[in-house]
Amino acid sequence: RMGGFMTQRLLAAGHSVVVTDPSAEAVAALEAVGASSAASAAEVAASSDIVFASLPSPAVVEAVALGANGVAAGGRAKVFVDLSTTGSRVATKVAEGLAAKGVISVDCPVSGGLAGAKNGTLAVMVSCPAETYADIEPILSIFGKLFYVGEKPGSAQTLKLVNNLLAACAMAISSEGMVMGMKAGLDPKVMIDVINVSSGRNSAIQDKFPRSVLPGTFDFGFMTGLSYKDVRLCLDEAEAMGIPMVVGSAVRQMLAMTNAVYGPESDFTSMIRNVETWAG
Repeated sequence: RMGGFMTQRLLAAGHSVVVTDPSAEAVAALEAVGASSAASAAEVAASSDIVFASLPSPAVVEAVALGANGVAAGGRAKVFVDLSTTGSRVATKVAEGLAAKGVISVDCPVSGGLAGAKNGTLAVMVSCPAETYADIEPILSIFGKLFYVGEKPGSAQTLKLVNNLLAACAMAISSEGMVMGMKAGLDPKVMIDVINVSSGRNSAIQDKFPRSVLPGTFDFGFMTGLSYKDVRLCLDEAEAMGIPMVVGSAVRQMLAMTNAVYGPESDFTSMIRNVETWAG
């Protein structure tokens, strides 16, 4: 999903790219536009100077970076850029493990969805050594607008988790409000128009509802399971820091229920369907 579009942007910018993925179809699609393929992350790291990873979960990132057939076993690559959302603890573990192999880890989560990945308009959050950032900044800029967070491993991940928690909260409360208005007989289009010029406007009302909820397609492009994962990661890290997340906990529960009803591969915007179900 995300990695495919970002690979296409690297190729269009004239870079040589070697890809690997469990999906043969995903690899074939990129080979068709100029990429080479490899059988494992280790093979990618054996033939590349910089390795980018765009992966679905912390466990997968850890395996790809540090596993037997992972980046650490490659031998050539000296920079590992993780575009995934993993949380600061996994980012720190990966950075330490790769450092032992002489590889610098760049914590680099992105925000902006499939459209941002395709159009090069992602928000790219980066934490890594300053000299490494200076070296890779021109390549990262291919993906979107850069925000250098600092040198501490995991700092960019913390920022990304906070952002995703806020996005999930906006979707949850907007779903409840929209269902209430519709039950009262209000036109949802009029509601969205009013809210978008009022104090209640947020990312869900501005973008997700007009694009994916009002048409009834529920195809915003971000899976419920990934949103649930991100919110759980954020709350886990907040709890480890001793920070109460009362509202976040309610959103985690709503996502857990949506995940159970519609499945982890359902679209993030299916949350409103779940609210409609509860409302009868």
